[in-house]
Amino acid sequence: MKNEYERCILHIDMNNFFATVECRSRPDLIGKPVAVGGDAEARHGIILAKNYEAKAYGIRTGESILEARRKCPKLVILPAHYDEYVKVSRAARKIYSRYTDLIESFGIDECWIDVSDSGYLFGGGKKIADEIREAVKHELGVTVSVGVSFNKIFAKLGSDLKKPDATSVITRENFKKMIWNLPAEDLLFVGRSTKRRLNMLGIFTIGELANADSDILSRCLGKNGLMLKNFALGRDGAPVLQKDISYPVKSVGNSTTAPRDIKTDREAEIVFAVLCESVAVRLRAEGKKCTTVRISVRSSDLSWYSRQCRVEPTYSEREIYRAATELYSKEKREKDIRGLGVCGADLCPESDGQISLFDGETVGRARLEVLEKTADSIRARFGKYAIRRGIMLEDRTLSGFCPYDEHTVHPIALRK
Repeated sequence: MKNEYERCILHIDMNNFFATVECRSRPDLIGKPVAVGGDAEARHGIILAKNYEAKAYGIRTGESILEARRKCPKLVILPAHYDEYVKVSRAARKIYSRYTDLIESFGIDECWIDVSDSGYLFGGGKKIADEIREAVKHELGVTVSVGVSFNKIFAKLGSDLKKPDATSVITRENFKKMIWNLPAEDLLFVGRSTKRRLNMLGIFTIGELANADSDILSRCLGKNGLMLKNFALGRDGAPVLQKDISYPVKSVGNSTTAPRDIKTDREAEIVFAVLCESVAVRLRAEGKKCTTVRISVRSSDLSWYSRQCRVEPTYSEREIYRAATELYSKEKREKDIRGLGVCGADLCPESDGQISLFDGETVGRARLEVLEKTADSIRARFGKYAIRRGIMLEDRTLSGFCPYDEHTVHPIALRK
């Protein structure tokens, strides 16, 4: 009996999550191709999710709405409602918690749960998986696919084997027969680049990866090659982390597609001001400072580049903005800009920071930090648009907030 419940991991994947949530209160959409998409007019017009009927037309997540409509003129495009997705996701986790407190999120619609010690109370992994499927379906109106296995990698693979609303069990005895003939890219962490390198070595299936020469994998893929081989052999002892454990934040970034092409440096500066404010506010909330500022620039032809520089530890939006715009100004631009991004990386505790030899500079930075934290407090009380930098008022379309009316507090404009 002990061996039956020795190690049992479930991976739960909510089927076509966004689209299913949108359709569950719309019986008129049953059987129709439906996709959840961005705002085409604001140039965020990409497919975020689709149902199986839309998938049958070859519609892919990430493609433009224009491309999707060419494939399926009758495609129904619905706006995304992230608050509702979070609500359903949390409700699903409450169902999982009936069986274990070892729950690890893998995105908003996927989880690993460890039910190794739950089998004595609820039965084997397959029984628990089937009960969870039924509970989610009847209580939340969405379906899930569940992979049951002795490690996280195979459990994840199992949830992809049958969709929708299915349970797949991969054991130590049957995994070679069940998965070794599958493409190598079906294995978690085998992306497009790794797939190409494996194919160049004549490795196309998970079984071929499992039986590949370790020295060759190590030379071509480094330690990742040996890691993937171990995964293919079922050697994965990674634990499922408890739901209250979170990974340390390593970077904070934000990016956007501009509502129109950016043609001048001043227009770019307006967008950078918005992005740097967002990054700085989140850094201060985390109690972290960044020592690297990185920007990404995407041109109108969708080509892109990124640049970065070192900075003194900071979570000041003014200092991050200065570094970002200086990086941007160093590049010669021959094309209009479609999108920009800013990231604060290589984080350290907010207590870190180099003391200046010049007292005035130290005092000035301290005052700046107090000012920006005060602005955070104002936004927390009166809304994020209650206080903005003056540069953002120059073009409210690019800065991304709506005109004010008589019922809205007029923003306080800070100096650039």
